[in-house]
Amino acid sequence: MREILTPIDDEVIGELKAGEAVCITGKIFTARDAAHNRFKELLEAGEKLPFDPIGQIVFYAGPSPAKPGKIIGSIGPTTSGRMDLYSPMLISKGLKAMIGKGTRSQEVIDSIVKYHGIYFAAIGGVAALMANCVKSAKPIAFEELGTEAVWELSVEKLPLVVAIDSMGRNLYIPSSRA
Repeated sequence: MREILTPIDDEVIGELKAGEAVCITGKIFTARDAAHNRFKELLEAGEKLPFDPIGQIVFYAGPSPAKPGKIIGSIGPTTSGRMDLYSPMLISKGLKAMIGKGTRSQEVIDSIVKYHGIYFAAIGGVAALMANCVKSAKPIAFEELGTEAVWELSVEKLPLVVAIDSMGRNLYIPSSRA
């Protein structure tokens, strides 16, 4: 399994192929529906995002509260299609990768290809195990949203699968994996 370090760059993205298993080590950010709507509002107002999106990875997840002695509670992927309205805008601002589950719209796939990005699928149902990959966690924006706040995570060997690569090959559409 190939280890990918963050921030992720075009060279690494270009080498990854749909269906390939990888693990991510470094800093990533969580953001779900409510946070994405706030991102849209900030960008439309000409304001900055709470993190610099250049080369970054957003994990569509809302971590549950940490139990005593733990860094974070369970953290698993949410359905990515709910962020499709916002993803092309973020990708155009430099976001390189997204982590979630499920298919993406054609507009998102087109943005991934145009801006040389990538979409990783996380395995649903293993949220407690994925939490073990989180080495530090801190909320950085929209704390009033609770579990939908934006978190900065430091992860080590977070297991993922390349679902849509930078050429648009799509794990969810087997005929596209030429």
